[in-house]
Amino acid sequence: MTLMLTSDSAPLYTGADWDYDKVRRTYDAIERIAVGEMGLDIYTNQIEVITSEQMLDAYSSIGMPLLYKHWSFGKHFARDEGLYRKGLRGLAYEIVINSNPCISYIMEENTMTMQALVIAHAAFGHNHFFKNNYLFKQWTDADGILDYLSFAKEYVAKCEERYGFTLVERVLDAAHALMNHGVHRYPRRRSLDLRLEAKRELERQEHAERTFNDLWRTVPSKTGGPHPLSDRDRRRALLELPEENLLYFLEKKAPRLQGWQRELLRVVRHVAQYFYPQRQTKVMNEGCASYCHYRILHTLHERGLITDGAWLEALHSHTSVVFQPDFDDPRYGGLNPYALGFAMMQDIERIATTPTDEDRAWFPDLAGRGDGMAALKEAWANYRDESFLLQYLSPALIRKFRLFHVRDDAREPEMRVQAIHDERGYREVRQALARQYDIAWNEADIQIVDVDLTGDRRLLLEHRVMNQVVLEEEEARAVLQHLADLWGYEVVLEEVEAASGARLKKHTVGPRTVLGGRSE
Repeated sequence: MTLMLTSDSAPLYTGADWDYDKVRRTYDAIERIAVGEMGLDIYTNQIEVITSEQMLDAYSSIGMPLLYKHWSFGKHFARDEGLYRKGLRGLAYEIVINSNPCISYIMEENTMTMQALVIAHAAFGHNHFFKNNYLFKQWTDADGILDYLSFAKEYVAKCEERYGFTLVERVLDAAHALMNHGVHRYPRRRSLDLRLEAKRELERQEHAERTFNDLWRTVPSKTGGPHPLSDRDRRRALLELPEENLLYFLEKKAPRLQGWQRELLRVVRHVAQYFYPQRQTKVMNEGCASYCHYRILHTLHERGLITDGAWLEALHSHTSVVFQPDFDDPRYGGLNPYALGFAMMQDIERIATTPTDEDRAWFPDLAGRGDGMAALKEAWANYRDESFLLQYLSPALIRKFRLFHVRDDAREPEMRVQAIHDERGYREVRQALARQYDIAWNEADIQIVDVDLTGDRRLLLEHRVMNQVVLEEEEARAVLQHLADLWGYEVVLEEVEAASGARLKKHTVGPRTVLGGRSE
């Protein structure tokens, strides 16, 4: 039975100060609305209060509570702390972890109203999105991530103790440089189970120790017949090339890496894969959380559970988060994902409940269906940012944000307004905006295409150039250097025009150090 709170209920708290009893009462009231009335489906919540210094520490290690140590995290901490102490930047009110239980960190410096807002935002909005969106269900293992991070932290520490900090950091430096190209973009056959990773690594190590025999090093290789990797097409088939997951290929095929180094690549690869869905759902995820906290706190205020002052404080924070600066505003940095996401969630609810004739023409299946919350939950579950914009961005919202499409072709002397506010223009604007959130369009398409393991072992890669955008020379060579160090031999990257196949540019880098320390 759902407990309904009437408008004459006493406020859950008064004033800015908070204590754990107030947080508990407020959490319970938020849960009754979020789960009992809105029907949000969430993981069990774990709320932890941290200091601003602990929040900065979480910033430095990309928001993960148990991540291994690395020098770059300390550098980020020093930078962020300096800016924060000088008042040049603020801190997030919360950090939420996609795990089961879902861990939400709230700062002790927050007022009680801000604690209520971030609990509604993170512990219920983000939590529901993590549990129900298909990308997170397909790519992440909420049940096992905390156990895996604990294993990874201990494993890196053991490697540092056994092999030295310098060599471990070199491997991690190289792996971090390739992190964005260390993910599987399409699902593999086996679902991820991170809880088995520690057991798998231990079994691999025990097997290597049982079967090691130094005499095999002295056995000559077979001669007199064609080597199975001698033919290019057969070689590419056996090596499953082309391969876009560079870290995966290096983990499995790099000739000079030792077992513990391969395991480090695997750790970084799993962390990269964990964040892959978040890179594709920024607008939806923040829009979902912002919509949830706004609706929940609005309901609390309507029922007298928070005061007018608390509601005004929440509105001030909310409007600051979803504020969209104009293009000529010094604060402008593109479309604010919070602003666009929240506006689209409200727009979907409006179309479902009070549609216009234009809405009925553009969204016949959505317009007038009556249940806005059901429509929102369906959208949150089944889309990523690109497809979400293609499906739900309405002409009304395009007009509200005053969006239009400008064609900027480097081969033409002038920019041209490609689409305005008419029926054809709305579709072109929607398609152009959605493309900006497509990882396949925005990130370089780099794949390993060939390597002759029986010859010079030169690793060949291709960058499929889209929209005439080639790689920046200095950064490309720096990243390729890390790749060459891990591979142990020369690496060649060719930039190829995707449409015509024309060869545009070639980068060649040799290893400056052999990280593996041995040849196989």
